[in-house]
Amino acid sequence: MRESDLLRHIADRSGDLFGLSGAFGQVVVGPGDDCAVVRTASGNVLLLTVDQLVEGRHFEPGTSIDLIARKAVARSVSDIAAMGGRPSWGLATGLLPDGFAHADELFDAMAKWARHWGCPLIGGDIAFGTKEPAPEGRATRMPLSLTVTVCGWMEHGAAPLLRSGAQVGDELWLTGQVGGSFESGWHLRFEPRIEAGVAAAASGKVHAAIDLSDGLGRDAARVGDASGVRLEIFASTLPISHRCADWVHAVREGEDYELLLATGPTSLAHSEGHTGRTPGALAPVPPPFAAEPGLLGPIGRVRACRAGETPGATIIDAHGREHEAGEMGWDHGA
Repeated sequence: MRESDLLRHIADRSGDLFGLSGAFGQVVVGPGDDCAVVRTASGNVLLLTVDQLVEGRHFEPGTSIDLIARKAVARSVSDIAAMGGRPSWGLATGLLPDGFAHADELFDAMAKWARHWGCPLIGGDIAFGTKEPAPEGRATRMPLSLTVTVCGWMEHGAAPLLRSGAQVGDELWLTGQVGGSFESGWHLRFEPRIEAGVAAAASGKVHAAIDLSDGLGRDAARVGDASGVRLEIFASTLPISHRCADWVHAVREGEDYELLLATGPTSLAHSEGHTGRTPGALAPVPPPFAAEPGLLGPIGRVRACRAGETPGATIIDAHGREHEAGEMGWDHGA
């Protein structure tokens, strides 16, 4: 089964969770966004996310223990950043291969990185996998698998940034370049864009956001689908890594962990002394966005769906040809 199909099934079957209330508070956002959102009985807004890291899928055998631990925590922290929140605590589980000799080192590194991003690990679980018989007498090894849950919070007065908030007329911006994440090692060393997300939520001008884990194409389509609109991206404006042969590879590769923002027109580009915008180039931005290295764009816009067109995202190449973005990216079940 394709990952995208399973995720859609889960979201469709979870619609009755919206507004669900109990002693815990109220469900504001369920499956289908970067985080679940719960409003507690006291009125606080909590962000909750969980992510897995699987050997052979998200990192290669032989990767250093420190980088494995870093990525395991960073993936969930990036989800919190995409909602405009700050991480506060974490839980971790590990399915370790039988005979795994680095358990202590792995825990110490995960604890270090969790504290680095402000979400100390306060609990979890450990299990050791067993070897399964393999055909033709070949040796097998259970892959290392880590799962990290992170809870986050919103700064006072800020609302979570949802995938469903993009509005017709919005511009599309990125917090960094796309593509080349594997060749450069960025997929292991990326920095979750916490400050950019917090600033975006506080600005009141950013309407939607998502972190780019599965590729700009597929993730942009998720925003369009959730918002009932079409995201239109111009390939010639994309800030692409020099490690990519072309824009197609850049939007498909995934593991960028930058934020894609849908914001009111020109609201991120104007600053004193800045009179224009260069597509695909680093644009000076006013505080509080200046806390980050900068925002790139605009790379496109949000428009209404045409007659007979479904919500999603389109990439327009230099020749004016339109490409369906939703098929460009990772699908973990493919």
